[in-house]
Amino acid sequence: MTTAHVTDDALHVTFTRPEKLAGLIKDVRVPLSAVRDAVVVPDGMVATRGLRAPGLAVPGARKIGTWRRPGEKTLVSVRRGRPAVRVSLAGQRHDTLLLDVDDPAGLVERLTTAAR
Repeated sequence: MTTAHVTDDALHVTFTRPEKLAGLIKDVRVPLSAVRDAVVVPDGMVATRGLRAPGLAVPGARKIGTWRRPGEKTLVSVRRGRPAVRVSLAGQRHDTLLLDVDDPAGLVERLTTAAR
């Protein structure tokens, strides 16, 4: 499962080896100064928008990789029926992160507290 932790200056997102292979993605480090907003969405699968390129989508079960739509690139790692965290970014490789993590509300709280 994807893990995310907040340090004094950055958000660190770590993917498992199978996630990295399936989604053709790497671990991500984002400076807290680049975080614009963080919210919990009730279902990460439904919240995913755009076309997969590259990545893996198992209909109704799992999405992992990069989803693109005009003017936006989102790094996605979500599972069916689970809440996810949507993190809006500025000046980074991805415009948005959509992540299924153990404690979505806790991550949002840590991000909003650290960004102040």
